[in-house]
Amino acid sequence: MQEVKYIINQTQLQSKNIEATLKLLAEGATIPFISRYRKEATGGLDEVEIANIRDASLQFNKITDRQATIKKVIEEQDALTKELTQKIDACFDLIELEDIYLPYKKKRKTRAESARQLGLEGLAKIIMAQGSQVPKDAANRFVKGEVKDTEAALAGARDIIAEWINENGAVRSRLRKSYANYSQLNSKVIKSKKEEAEKYRDYFDYSSSLKKCPSYRFLAIYRANKEGFLRMKVVVDEDQIFDFLHRFYVKKHSPMTDQIEMAYEDAYKRLLHPALENEALSEKKAEADRNAIKVFSDNLRQLLLAPPLGKRRILAIDPGFRTGCKVVCLDEAGELLTNVTIFPHAPQRETDKAKSKIWQLVEAHKIDAIAIGNGTASRETEFMVKRIKFKTDVDVFVVSEDGASVYSASAIARKEFPDYDVTVRGSVSIGRRLMDPLAELVKIDPKSIGVGQYQHEVDQKLLKESLDDVIISCVNEVGVNLNTASPYLLSYVSGLGPQLAENIVEYRRENNGFTSRKQLKKVKRLGEKAYEQCAGFLRISDAKNPLDNSAVHPESYASIEKMAKQLKMTVEDLIGNSEVLDQLKKEDFPYIDGFTFEDVIKELKKPGRDPRQKVKVLEFDSTVKSIDDLSIGKKLNGIVTNVTNFGAFVNIGIKENGLIHKSNLANTFVENPADYIKLHEHVSVEVIQLDVDRKRIGLKRAE
Repeated sequence: MQEVKYIINQTQLQSKNIEATLKLLAEGATIPFISRYRKEATGGLDEVEIANIRDASLQFNKITDRQATIKKVIEEQDALTKELTQKIDACFDLIELEDIYLPYKKKRKTRAESARQLGLEGLAKIIMAQGSQVPKDAANRFVKGEVKDTEAALAGARDIIAEWINENGAVRSRLRKSYANYSQLNSKVIKSKKEEAEKYRDYFDYSSSLKKCPSYRFLAIYRANKEGFLRMKVVVDEDQIFDFLHRFYVKKHSPMTDQIEMAYEDAYKRLLHPALENEALSEKKAEADRNAIKVFSDNLRQLLLAPPLGKRRILAIDPGFRTGCKVVCLDEAGELLTNVTIFPHAPQRETDKAKSKIWQLVEAHKIDAIAIGNGTASRETEFMVKRIKFKTDVDVFVVSEDGASVYSASAIARKEFPDYDVTVRGSVSIGRRLMDPLAELVKIDPKSIGVGQYQHEVDQKLLKESLDDVIISCVNEVGVNLNTASPYLLSYVSGLGPQLAENIVEYRRENNGFTSRKQLKKVKRLGEKAYEQCAGFLRISDAKNPLDNSAVHPESYASIEKMAKQLKMTVEDLIGNSEVLDQLKKEDFPYIDGFTFEDVIKELKKPGRDPRQKVKVLEFDSTVKSIDDLSIGKKLNGIVTNVTNFGAFVNIGIKENGLIHKSNLANTFVENPADYIKLHEHVSVEVIQLDVDRKRIGLKRAE
């Protein structure tokens, strides 16, 4: 099967596993479901491998569709031969396919086409034959009508030859390699925009190998070029190009040599270079997009799987100066209990009154922890809160508020809190992020969360698909509480979607919640296929069947009951009984396949266990409240807020994040910072560079 062969070449996976995966995908199975519950069929492929198969299959379909379109167009021209058909069918590279198609592509009127209409194609063939005839003598018999003289005839013939050279697939392929491997990327500032372009100062007169130019640098130059601040271009060694074209086209020295040289120089400068430059930039852009999207996806995964505080009572503060600090109290389920505004900072400076109010709220609502947004006035608010002497231990956390304003103004927030303004909704979002980052962040467009790199420059369709994959993966990896999850969280569960999620919430409301997974079959429009896909990822605490609060799929319940009976135990006795479970061997239970056996034993040991770690409190340096308090050599605690291709940004407790460049991440060469540092990681850093005017802080990992 041609598709399977193509996917093997792209993924290096085994054909039987690819075929099984394609079959499951065609039947409507989701990637999380296949990777978790169909390991026996796929040979244990993980989510990344299954996604690679899906993507390769989509690319195969895109190529075969293009092949069909090209053949149809050429056939309409009565030019489709058996050899050409075989050549097209054997080509699975979209760029090479376009090279094959180029001579047959419908063109607007070109100089070459005009010359053909003047009857000059015969002269072009004579020149290319490189005989002994003098060019002007050969051109004489073509001087007629609109062709006024031999120079005009030769110029028209050269236009035709230039088009032949441009449409030669072998030439384009050879030059394409030169552009890909040996070209330079140059950028220059537009002098009239120099002041406006200050943030791109590093690229005012920049040159780098296009191939080796880091993705983040390319995207920065690309953005500046798009904004009209810089001009970017691809430069190659033209002498080498012309040397190749000479060797390719000039077969012997003849009177026609000069005409061919003029033709290939014109073909290169007028046709080949613009096309190949655009192609090289497009390829580099696609590569940079993939790298940036991978960084974004990796960061988003770490953000969504950030440690949750769990079901605790939270007081959340969205700090501010002039407009005050917006305070809300939330119960264990994240429901809003009360909200107030306090004014502890300038210009009002009602600090004592604010501290008293927070103390009262903590006591009245039995608050377990305080979440403070990390925006304006964050450090000042944290400093004030930590000076309050509560009756009980109350942990204080600084929480990223990236995207909170986007959520607070969204339709989702208006639906959740129709009677409250955006400031209250934003504070609620900050508090809920501490309780369960995943459940809250799924409500926000990932591009607004602040963990991307040049996300507005990359392919938006590819970015959305990749980020959606990450969200779906994370939601299903953690599992979802069927009786408390919001419809937005439920919509990402395998097999569901917005409408079924809403139907589940409606059923839950009308029936006082779910007591078993089987009840899902009673939800409107939730059929057998959707049930198969979603059931294993939905949890019901205090369910009638304890397996309903685990990652064990209902299709395995009978096998586990049989296992328990064989062991003369109940399922309840088996759950959490590591002493017994550790001694079980697969061969004793032939009715359970190998992969399922391993997963079931692992799950029975710790049913429904949240794979995320527990949240930790980070203490910032209390003496540092702004960039002015920093000095070279000062050591600080920080938390990683973003990881990019060039390093990691670290929150050190002030408005500006510091940057650990990848050269300062480890005592060795660092190619990929993500291999050395993670989002939300607590790190010790040392200040090594300070640019107060540009608000830039250079850090290195402290010993």
